[in-house]
This record gives sequence, C-alpha cells and structure tokens, in this order.
Amino acid sequence: MLRGIDVSAYQSSSYNTEGISFVFIKATEGRSYVNPRLTAQTKRARDAGLVVGFYHFLWPGNLDAQAKYFVGKAPEKAGDILAVDWETTSDGTHASNAQKDLFIRKLKELRPNNPVILYSNRHYWLNIDTTSYAGDALWIADYVTAGKPRIKAKWRFHQYTDDPLDKNVADFPSKAALRAWAENA
Repeated sequence: MLRGIDVSAYQSSSYNTEGISFVFIKATEGRSYVNPRLTAQTKRARDAGLVVGFYHFLWPGNLDAQAKYFVGKAPEKAGDILAVDWETTSDGTHASNAQKDLFIRKLKELRPNNPVILYSNRHYWLNIDTTSYAGDALWIADYVTAGKPRIKAKWRFHQYTDDPLDKNVADFPSKAALRAWAENA
C-alpha cells in the first residue's frame, strides 16, 4: 500500500510530502470556484516527485460546463489523475447517478490521456449509487483501518481519515506501478 494525502485551500501550500507517493489536489467546484492554492500545491507535489491527481467537487446540472471548467483549470499533464468528488453539496443536493456518470464520461472525452476516477464516501457508494460506474477506478472514503474499506467493490484509493488532514492509501505495490497505471489507464 502506498501512502498519500488530499489537499484543498484549507491546507498550506507547503504541506509535508515526506513518506507519501501521491497527492490529490482540489482544483475546482461547480462552475465558479478555483482553489486559490492550486498552482502552489501542484508545484509542491511535482517538486517532490509525487503522482498528482486533481479533483472537482460536482454539483448537479450544467455538467458539460462543469467538465470544461475543470479541465480548463486543472493542469494538463498526461498521467495526472482526474477525480470526480461526488457527495452532498452545501445546499443539501447532489448530482444524480446519471449526472455523475455523464460527467465522468465527459472528462474521459476531454482528457483522454488522464485516468478519471470517482471519489465517493461509503454511504454514497452503498446507498446512493445505482450504476457502480467509477470510470477508471474508485477512490472510497471510509474512516476505518487504512486499506480495509467496508465495501466489496474493487477500489484503488482509500481515504481512511480526515484528522488532521485527509490521509489515503493506494492499492499499488510501488510508486512506479501507480505512475505506470496513471499513464496507461
């Protein structure tokens, strides 16, 4: 298991990279928010030689515009991972299953050289999701023992805590294997 983190504007641009192999960085949300630390957080990850992923917090509606907004703001580099963060929005809504699936497919069309994955918490995966479509991989949030989420579905990334920051593991034997998967997914 590889160790990694995910960061957003809530974290410093000088986050600790020691002992981790990958980082997911929040890039965008909806059609108007861009992480003000995106550039600096990306530089920190690249300077440390980490496998880099970017995520978009998905809102219901305007999926084509949201997808174009995300790829327009997230740095474009073959092998970077793109993730769709599918959960409850601040107004208590969420994108439907069909919208989530359409968004993933649109990202795959817009960025064919990047794997596209779904980030979902255990509740959404087990109780809201009806299609089990996660693009190229599933990133599951379940705050239990690292690498042992309480789901039966095949996952590649597991967020196992958010204290003091979001910590993750990846089901790859080495950083080279993760990088190879990301470059060829």
